[in-house]
Amino acid sequence: MSFKKNKYTIIRKAVSKDLATFLANYFSMKKQVYDTCLKHKYVSPFERLLGWYETEDAQIPNTYSCYADIAMETMMLKCQPKMEEATGLKLCPAYSYARIYKPGDILHRHKDRFSCEISTTMNLGGDDWPIYLSPNENVGLSEHLGGLKGITTNSKAKGIKIQLKPGDMLVYRGQELEHWREEFKGKECIQVFLHYNDIKTSGAEKNMFDRRLHLGLPPWFKDFKFPK
Repeated sequence: MSFKKNKYTIIRKAVSKDLATFLANYFSMKKQVYDTCLKHKYVSPFERLLGWYETEDAQIPNTYSCYADIAMETMMLKCQPKMEEATGLKLCPAYSYARIYKPGDILHRHKDRFSCEISTTMNLGGDDWPIYLSPNENVGLSEHLGGLKGITTNSKAKGIKIQLKPGDMLVYRGQELEHWREEFKGKECIQVFLHYNDIKTSGAEKNMFDRRLHLGLPPWFKDFKFPK
């Protein structure tokens, strides 16, 4: 499958099933730690170093998520050579984002922001949950992920259904191809998104690490100016 022609490709067994299972178990335990600390008020619900539950106006409300988990950011570097081989592009890492989806979750039709120019979703474990892509770049609205109202589109494209097993990875142009998931009928699905920019794209180098000093830092370090 040609990424250059289709703007997406699938890398089967991008990582081993053992590694995918390890990351799924790790991230599930991190959620368990966060839940316990939150329940006993050892962390604020606004604390994001251990992850958080997305708010009602977010893309997937009340779902445990984590921006820039250090293990997932490390995975982004590990997968970068395979991403570059699959796309034929030299890439700049932007950020990672992991979620544990719950029954009833829906990923509404959307396109992504600039940091998600070249993206991947990797299945780490849990129940199957297909993702859909529209191959027509002219379908769907390109919006910043600023809330449900901002990302939902009016497209009715049927889309291409893609199933991923643990360790499989879908690589796609997140800004150009509308993508979504229908209502999740399973018990749990653990996914990580790894986002990159094409180094030749204007603004890519300035956007390195999603405008953080380096990988692993939480989102409030975007454009942060350290005192000299």
